[in-house]
Amino acid sequence: MRALFIVVRIAGAAAIIAAIVAQLMLSLQVWAEVPVKDVPNQTAHFFSFFTIDSNLLSVVSFLVGAVFLVLKRDDAAAWGVFRGSVTAYMATTGIVYNLLLRGIELPQGSTVPWSNEVLHVVAPVLVILDWFFAPGRRPLKWTTIWVVIAFPLVWTVYTMIRGPLVVDGVTGRDYWYPYPFLNPNTAPEGYFTVFLYMVLIAAIIGLVGAGAIWVSRKGGRWPLPAAAPTVPSPAAEGDARTTP
Repeated sequence: MRALFIVVRIAGAAAIIAAIVAQLMLSLQVWAEVPVKDVPNQTAHFFSFFTIDSNLLSVVSFLVGAVFLVLKRDDAAAWGVFRGSVTAYMATTGIVYNLLLRGIELPQGSTVPWSNEVLHVVAPVLVILDWFFAPGRRPLKWTTIWVVIAFPLVWTVYTMIRGPLVVDGVTGRDYWYPYPFLNPNTAPEGYFTVFLYMVLIAAIIGLVGAGAIWVSRKGGRWPLPAAAPTVPSPAAEGDARTTP
């Protein structure tokens, strides 16, 4: 079982890195064609997406987690909190994208289709399965929920403060927000609509985080489906009876 999840974690980290690099390379091409004058600022936009941030955290979780498995060690207490938090972020990424953003062109330029699916579907599924079934998980305290929501809260404050202070080099607008539902300039009721979405996403992260904690408190790892028992053939039973 450890060998299986070592492979899953290394492969998952590699897939996420490849997806992020592919999208960044395409974005750089788009910015060069516009052309974008302030590439560092536009690159900062790219790394300000919650999807990118949560996936980068997943890379760390997978690679360090693979080392824990190679060393045959259970998660350290703090590391378990980190893994549980990343699981909540990635699950939320998958939920929010597929509910609110699927089919919407995001403002980093053109989107690499396979990269988009890896970051928003494949990676969240792998992280969730890893949390359920990988060996070494420790039970988390319910107070861990405050740690889980800390990063999204900081990210949201950063996004809302930074948004009106920066320029979108692709469109030329004097503001930039990573997602349409966080943009008060285009939201139907401005900041009020944005606030409602923020509350909704906070609730999703809180619920998913509580779910991750609950799963951890059910014991070690959740058992994988057991294989069907092998029924010996009559010939094999006869051989067994005649064997001294």
